[in-house]
Amino acid sequence: MRIFRTTTSVSAVTIAAVLAVPALAQDAGRDTIVVTGSLIGASREAAPAPVEVISAEELAAQGSPSMLELTKRLSASAGVMGDASQFDLRSQFNEGVASINLRGLGPQRTLVLLNGRRLASVASGNLPMVDVNLIPAGALERIEILKDGAAATYGSDAIGGVANFITRTDQQGFLASGDYRYVDGSAGDWNAALSWGGQIGPARLLVSGGYHRRGELTALDRDFTQLSYPANPQGGWSGGGSPGNFDFDGTLNGVRFDADEGCADLGGFRSLPGSNADLCQTQYLGFTNLVEPEDRYQLFADAAVDLADGVSLRLTGLYGRTDTVMTTSPSYLPTIAPSASAAFGGGGLFVIPQYAPALIDYCARFGADAGCSVDGGRAPREPALAYPVRFRPVLMGGNPLFDNARQTAVVPRHSDLYQFSGELTAALTPAIDLTAGVTYSEYDRYFEATDNFVDLLQNALAGFGGASCAYASPQSRAGMTLAELAAVAGTNGCHYFNPFSTGIAANALTGAANPSYAGAGNPLGLSLEPGAGLVNDASTLGDFYTVMHRQANTSLWVADLVASGLTGLELPGGEVGFAVGAQYRRDGYRRTYSAANNLDVYPCPGSVLDPAATCDPEVGAVGFLGANRDVQVSSDVWALFGEVRLPISDRVQAQLSARYEDHGLAGSTFDPQARVRIELTDWLAIRGGAGTTFRGPPPQNTLSDLVTLTFIGGAFRPVELLGNPDLKPESATTYSAGLLVDRGALRASVDYWRYDFRGPIESEPVSGMVSALFGASGTANCGNPAYAGLEARFTFSGGLCSAANVQRLATYAVNSADVSTSGVDFQASYDARLGPVKAQAGVSGSYVIHYDVDDVLVEGVLVQPAYDAAGLLNYQTTAYPLPRLKGQAWVQGALGDHSLRLQVNYVDSYRDQRGADVFGPNASALAGASVTAGKTIGSFTTVDAVWRWTVFDRTTVSLALYNLFDADPPFARLDQNFDPFTASPLGFTATLGLSQAF
Repeated sequence: MRIFRTTTSVSAVTIAAVLAVPALAQDAGRDTIVVTGSLIGASREAAPAPVEVISAEELAAQGSPSMLELTKRLSASAGVMGDASQFDLRSQFNEGVASINLRGLGPQRTLVLLNGRRLASVASGNLPMVDVNLIPAGALERIEILKDGAAATYGSDAIGGVANFITRTDQQGFLASGDYRYVDGSAGDWNAALSWGGQIGPARLLVSGGYHRRGELTALDRDFTQLSYPANPQGGWSGGGSPGNFDFDGTLNGVRFDADEGCADLGGFRSLPGSNADLCQTQYLGFTNLVEPEDRYQLFADAAVDLADGVSLRLTGLYGRTDTVMTTSPSYLPTIAPSASAAFGGGGLFVIPQYAPALIDYCARFGADAGCSVDGGRAPREPALAYPVRFRPVLMGGNPLFDNARQTAVVPRHSDLYQFSGELTAALTPAIDLTAGVTYSEYDRYFEATDNFVDLLQNALAGFGGASCAYASPQSRAGMTLAELAAVAGTNGCHYFNPFSTGIAANALTGAANPSYAGAGNPLGLSLEPGAGLVNDASTLGDFYTVMHRQANTSLWVADLVASGLTGLELPGGEVGFAVGAQYRRDGYRRTYSAANNLDVYPCPGSVLDPAATCDPEVGAVGFLGANRDVQVSSDVWALFGEVRLPISDRVQAQLSARYEDHGLAGSTFDPQARVRIELTDWLAIRGGAGTTFRGPPPQNTLSDLVTLTFIGGAFRPVELLGNPDLKPESATTYSAGLLVDRGALRASVDYWRYDFRGPIESEPVSGMVSALFGASGTANCGNPAYAGLEARFTFSGGLCSAANVQRLATYAVNSADVSTSGVDFQASYDARLGPVKAQAGVSGSYVIHYDVDDVLVEGVLVQPAYDAAGLLNYQTTAYPLPRLKGQAWVQGALGDHSLRLQVNYVDSYRDQRGADVFGPNASALAGASVTAGKTIGSFTTVDAVWRWTVFDRTTVSLALYNLFDADPPFARLDQNFDPFTASPLGFTATLGLSQAF
């Protein structure tokens, strides 16, 4: 009887030719192991579950891709987080983190295991996914990917499937490896790993350490990111920048806004004549990175010892750390207005009073043509006003508080992952084992962010800025007239901040000088002392611009007891196997804030000036990212489970599993699963399965709130992701059926899969909520009683409902619309000998047939009509980018000590389904012209070549050339001008590696 394998590993002959490893204590007879997808020891080849095995040898043959590259290449994975994609709310705060997203169902629905044990999820964002970047790559033997729901076996989170990273247990001696990767425009990437394995007395040991350095790649290092506003209005342009937009004659002619006259000179784009608004659009993308610099460390240890006859103990420990940064805009636009505690605050707008030197100078330069209301001497008669969302303190001129070439904001991110596990196994009988296991895992995340105290910013606009200002508090200015305020502004330790283009010396990205810079030309002879009103000083900026931090922690305790083995019951195909057990899990989540973004310290905008200030609702004192309260939540889960393996005949194997889990107040669930594998001939087999699977509500989605950033109405706005204590477990019914061929040199498999998903836990879709309320006009359903509940979710500048005036949006985690998706996985390989060359050709891929999402309603309003997400970008929806077809094809050969592999990677084209608000007439800036480019996002094809040379018995040199033809990622109407969840911005890269065993 033949055996069948579903694996991407290369042939054994090729492995021997291309990989030098330490002498291994191979157990040739060890064909009964616990494989992913089952709790019962069995031959992997006979298992009925659709498991793809990626060996360390296969990874080496591919040039040892990083975890991020590996997860992006997986044909069954879509919408992968990992590159610097700070502009999508799902990936914000996750710099340096990489995920696996099987079937595109969301990374939180792929259960990631290390040696079959759970890892704590990432603590930073609202998606509780596992950071695979901290998996100990230098210790891996293989990765087993179960491409099917598996909650009956593993419990919550295994809806999309399971990725089980398995470390070596048979290494003897040392293995050292290192490589350098050339990346154009970057300092490149470095990797180093060292491991030792062996016996010390009765104990088997493995110790492994690794280091990874990833070089910074700025947005300016790639031409495709530098597109004009007419080429891509969504490509990193903001209508709330600096230079900004102001009403230069106060309320004299009603509230209307004009672009700063210095807009174009500093690289901005001003609305074309005939547009219905006069806006300065400024570029923030050049201040950001495509790849953030990263330093990553991993340390792993594994020890196993036989304590007595039939009793063994295994202990493992993992520590991983990532140090990285987020490189972001020099400052953010304020989205809340200053309060009455600030000078001239309380009216819903920012105010630059008519006595301010910056306004006097601006109106003298540009006069009534710029919108100023001036007297005969060109002095302003009215204050200038600014909506909170139509300007920011600094952007195109950079931020002098940061000492780097672009003067951009750079804030640190640190991640620490711990996992400790112990497993005690005792043979109850020669055929039955009892295993008790305990795992503790923790993920700690520290990250800083920047923002502006809105009341302190308003004070500085009025001449009462600075840490030593004697007139900063509302009490010190009480009862003063306008003339009295003008007399003391800028005195007694008080300073001004100039918000206009005249306060910007040059474009920080290009170095182009500003011809209207007040410090270089001063027509009125006003003071040029920094902080006196025309020339800004860093200390005044530093008074209202703040760096704040947040710490987040997730923890996981798991204790389980499993009895497994043989029942003594005989079927025609052999003895019936079984496993029964119980498990307890405790998930914890904790988040703490610094003073600046803590509602218990500064509940209101005015709190920074007056501790007694009150407001309703409490929005905090900072203007963009908002504030929260410290939170600590946890959940307890109890489970009972069982499994039987039925060898019905020599050619028929069946597996039946079931699990009951109690999630406390969130409810309980019972999930059965059945799989079967039938050998039709010696070379042809079929397999199939059906079952239910589930995921309980994570603690951070039930009681914890978070603020993210999303592009709305021409600029980024804060979006609140609010917890929901009424969440229920999400569930799915899964089906699979496959055909396997193992005939001579040919191995192939085709698997059909389907998921019917009920009540997925998602955040409400921002794009749908915005489109439903505002439409293409920007005000379509404002004031419509049927939309009152939806409108109440938005906060508007000046209280005026329109897309352009959105200050912030509140969304909740909900049990969202049902999803049904299906597709086909395929893979094949053929081994051949061409004279002295041992060759192999192969192909693997996945095709999504459909991904149907039901109607999504928010506050009784249909915000996302039912649609098929397959083949779509799915921007700001409840789905991820989902090209229909993704796969690879390769040829490789080995001759003597050399091997060469050529691989083609392909991602199908897909469509951006957004409507007229993106692809229709742009009335506010382009005089009604439409920009239709990017409606279809092109396919992405790259070619790789990997050469390996076994120089000596245990020395291997490798050269991996990725993206040989330097293909740019396909254009998309997104901030970075491509889709970072799907494509790579790196272009051609070359990696030179060396490994030595001893």
